[in-house]
Amino acid sequence: MANFQYTALDAKGEQTTGAVQASTDAEAIQILRGQGLYPTQVIEEGKGKLATQKGKSAAKSKAKPAAAPKGKAAAKTGGRIKPKILMIFTRQLATLIDSGLPLLRGLTVLSKQEPNPVLRATLNSLADSVQGGSTFSESLAQHPKIFNKLYVNMVKAGELGGVLELVLQRLAEYQEKANKLKNKIVSAMVYPVIVMFIAVAILVFLMLFIVPKFKDMFAEMGDSDLPLISKIVFGFSEFMLARPLVVPNAVFIFIAVGVVVFLFNMWGTTKGGRNAIDNLKLKLPIFGDIQRKSAVSRFSRTLGTLVTSGVPILQALNITRETAGNVVISAAIDKVYDAVKEGESIVTPLQATNVFPAMVISMVDVGEETGQLPEMLLKVADVYDDEVDNAVTALTSILEPIMIVILALVVGAVVFALFLPLIKVISTMGNQT
Repeated sequence: MANFQYTALDAKGEQTTGAVQASTDAEAIQILRGQGLYPTQVIEEGKGKLATQKGKSAAKSKAKPAAAPKGKAAAKTGGRIKPKILMIFTRQLATLIDSGLPLLRGLTVLSKQEPNPVLRATLNSLADSVQGGSTFSESLAQHPKIFNKLYVNMVKAGELGGVLELVLQRLAEYQEKANKLKNKIVSAMVYPVIVMFIAVAILVFLMLFIVPKFKDMFAEMGDSDLPLISKIVFGFSEFMLARPLVVPNAVFIFIAVGVVVFLFNMWGTTKGGRNAIDNLKLKLPIFGDIQRKSAVSRFSRTLGTLVTSGVPILQALNITRETAGNVVISAAIDKVYDAVKEGESIVTPLQATNVFPAMVISMVDVGEETGQLPEMLLKVADVYDDEVDNAVTALTSILEPIMIVILALVVGAVVFALFLPLIKVISTMGNQT
């Protein structure tokens, strides 16, 4: 027998914590249910800590009204929230429903203890809508910025099949894995950007403040006596400090870079620009391979999760296309959708797109033949999640020394250009003595 710490809700929806002895966590949950409690978290003692609500105690949660005033709630609903917050809400709601708590009661309980004002107001709105007779999926559809089509359709399938808690658990798992994959890719992309930003900042500082002082020191030396690298560095520094108008050229350079970035982003919002950028993302060396694998993983996990939850294949393909995140992948899924709509199997059009790797097509083919397409798609997603993880780890290990070398070369070249004339002056003075 082991001790299990728990957080649970009583019949009034008030939060309580404590400990119970049981052989497994499942047995602990059964004991708590027998006591009239609805467990939201059960952890074996010594293997973790219970999550706490930041800035709130149970007493404060009890004292706080269930819903904000209608004016305030209306002002805060409809905004965006972080994926992690949505994931936690989904997991908590699935646990409450699985524990036997009615949906409306679960929404009310979660709204009381939700620290995020946007989600709290949204939960109050959802509770009002459900109480007014709308289905949960219809209520979710009223907040598209928080609950996308994938979320709404999976909940709808769960309602029709009577397995809402199971679908919510799958949604939470999907969100966890998707968020984890996104964070890995972002971390790999951010590292070189940060290092390059530091390199540019150091270079600008040297050119604006350090190089001019050395240039004045060597003013007596003619241009013919200066090494080539020194001439280039001094010339570039002089150009940056020159004032053809009111401000130095360095300011115009930063403005020009900002304008280029702005125009590039504007171009990226157009259909042609987005298509060109997404094509480039998939064709870039090293980075393109990671982008392709992550896109395949997202496609497989989204489609597999939807079909497993009972969403029809055509509707699932339509939702997957909208959540692909890359127009090239979206166009490929669109072709698959049209072919399946005409009665073809999913394998032939998938192969004709020339976007998905051969292994994916083979596994999907096996899944269709054995009637286990959803399970096979989720296995494909797991495989490519691991491949992305390995690729990101390898990329980071390669980028670290490369970025350090680039930073050293930038700073070293400037320092070398400054000290070469100084060494020449010292050696000349030594020869004269």
